[in-house]
Amino acid sequence: MILILNCGSSKTPFIEEIIDEYSDFRTVGILDLNEFDFSNFKGVVISGAPLLITEINMEIYLKSMEKVVQSQLPILGICFGHQLLGLHFGAFGAKMKEDRDFREIEVIEASPLFSKLPDIFYMQEDHCESISVAPNFKHLATSDTCVNEAMMHETLPYYGIQFHPEVSGNQGAIILENFVRICLSTTGNI
Repeated sequence: MILILNCGSSKTPFIEEIIDEYSDFRTVGILDLNEFDFSNFKGVVISGAPLLITEINMEIYLKSMEKVVQSQLPILGICFGHQLLGLHFGAFGAKMKEDRDFREIEVIEASPLFSKLPDIFYMQEDHCESISVAPNFKHLATSDTCVNEAMMHETLPYYGIQFHPEVSGNQGAIILENFVRICLSTTGNI
């Protein structure tokens, strides 16, 4: 079963719809993890959010992120989830030009997350902030508008993507399918 952490994104139902094709799932609010039991889950997807990391106090979200990392499950952060994952591991956030369009994403390092995708693909963006690549993470993909479109921890199954695969058609669905497969290969049958 995959745990989807909803950070308030209107796109979370699209994540649920795609994940449901490959695995059972449960959706929980990211701030509802106080006494949460991760033992029945094989991986965690963290949604986007209508929040700006440079304008709010991130402490409460970073405390929730600590609990997610302590679960030792594979993690996929999408948009805000990507930024939260990066901040937890020491990345820096910054404002950038607003981007709400489809963008050409260029893979610069192979990853199981991009299995079955070409080296250049198009994904929907919806953000006005970005993060640096966190220490101990590999830089996986870039675009003309955002340097860190994707990153992956060097030794752990932690992935962050700035774009929104859940609203990017078939190629976006492949990324979410690939993440479920990563969870399967990392933790056993789902």
